[in-house]
Amino acid sequence: MRRRSVISFICLLAVIAGGWWTVTHRQTIYDWARLYHYQPSSVVSQLVSDTTMTPDARHIFYVNHPAIQSSSAFNQNCKGQGEQTIVLGCYHGNQLGIYVYDVTDARLQGVEQVTAAHEMLHAAYDRLSAKDKSYIDGLLQDYYNNDVHDQRIIDTINAYKKSEPNDVVNEMHSVFGTEIANLPAPLENYYKRYFTDRSKVVGYATNYESEFTSRKTAITNYDAELTQLKSQIDQQEANLKTKGASIDQQRAQLQQERNAGNIDAYNAGVASFNAQVDAYNNEVNSAKALIDQYNDIVAKRNAIVLEEQQLTQALNSQTVPQATQ
Repeated sequence: MRRRSVISFICLLAVIAGGWWTVTHRQTIYDWARLYHYQPSSVVSQLVSDTTMTPDARHIFYVNHPAIQSSSAFNQNCKGQGEQTIVLGCYHGNQLGIYVYDVTDARLQGVEQVTAAHEMLHAAYDRLSAKDKSYIDGLLQDYYNNDVHDQRIIDTINAYKKSEPNDVVNEMHSVFGTEIANLPAPLENYYKRYFTDRSKVVGYATNYESEFTSRKTAITNYDAELTQLKSQIDQQEANLKTKGASIDQQRAQLQQERNAGNIDAYNAGVASFNAQVDAYNNEVNSAKALIDQYNDIVAKRNAIVLEEQQLTQALNSQTVPQATQ
């Protein structure tokens, strides 16, 4: 009877120990279940390689069964996500999935890489212990308060403050890690957990962002040229109006002299009149040249605007593709 009690006690201890191990290793068990028989697609594997994810980051990424999807499936999986107006990716909390929008415009090469890294960092942030999260939050907030001067980054964080006020530091964690080249040493050391060469990820972000900034700069420069040309054209048109009125007046005067038989006075005024007409015509040609130049710049500007719109549409999964004929 005593032996049976000992065995029962040992079994109870085993059950308690097993339960304790299960509780303390539940993330490991969950990861094992998620990765059991999981095989990443070649596209997903390439994203891991392109972004230089460390083994730990790759593990986190794969646990979330990342998928690169076209608009229909992506919108279904990322429906209701709060990230920005244009959503390029989403992470479902508790390691339940990462989805990346398939951006097919070759000019925006790098968007998927940055988005994949961004969403992986959300999943990584989810896994931080309370102590680690408090420490990292402090580093991120301090950097944002004192060292962020890039207006685009400031605008991005401000947008998150409006759309996701409870997750701003979480978003800083992903944005800073993928879009800012130089971070304070403690943050750089921290992000080494996830990237062997973080500059590669930032390079992708810089390259595709330049597709927009270069066009915005070109539009701004064209607008400045158009403003200057418009001023010149308006001035020339005013001068031509004044000179045209003067020519009309001289023409009437000459006609009056001729009608009155004052041929000498008429002849004396013809040379001056013709000179003014020639000068007027030359100025008309000059004004036409300015107008042609203005219209040419307008056409170039509008072409850049169209390109910018196309790039924006390429990032928007809600855009309805145009039917082909």
